[in-house]
Amino acid sequence: MTRTDFPPALDERTSLVTFLDYARDTARVKCEGVSADDARSSPLPGSPLMTLCGLISHLRWVEYWWFDVIFLGQEDEGPWTQEDPDREMTMAVDIPLADLLADYAAQNARHRELVAARGLDDIAERTIRDGRQVNLRWILLHLIEETARHNGHIDILREMADGTTGD
Repeated sequence: MTRTDFPPALDERTSLVTFLDYARDTARVKCEGVSADDARSSPLPGSPLMTLCGLISHLRWVEYWWFDVIFLGQEDEGPWTQEDPDREMTMAVDIPLADLLADYAAQNARHRELVAARGLDDIAERTIRDGRQVNLRWILLHLIEETARHNGHIDILREMADGTTGD
C-alpha cells in the first residue's frame, strides 16, 4: 500500500481528507503480517484493552460515532453498553484482524463519500457531550488526531509483538 500525507491540492478539504486517509492507511499498514495471536495479545498489564484487534475495532467505531451518530444524527447502534462501555475493544479479540480491517476499510469508503458530498461548515445533527454543535471540519480534525494517537499505540503493540517497526 502506498501512503502519502502530501495532498494533491493544497486546499483545506483536500488536505484534511488526505491526512485522515494517511492516518487510516497507517493503522492498516502497521497491522500487515501480524499473527492472529499477536493481534489479540494484550501485553500491557495496566491496559488490558490495548490489543491490535481492539484498536482497529475502536477506530472503526469511533468513526461510526462521529460521522453516523453525531454528524448525521442516526440512532446509536454501536456495540457499547453501560455495563461494557469499551465493548468495541473487548469483543474485537474474538474477530479475526483481517475481518476488522476489511470492515474498517469499507466504512472508510462510505465516510469518504459522505465527506465529499457535504460542506466543511455543515453542522452536526447532534450536540457533543458539553452541548455544543460541531461542524464537519471539526469532526475531520478530531478523527485525524484520534487515529494518529492510536497509531502510536498500534506501533508500540506491534513492536512488542514481533519487533516490527516503521513509519
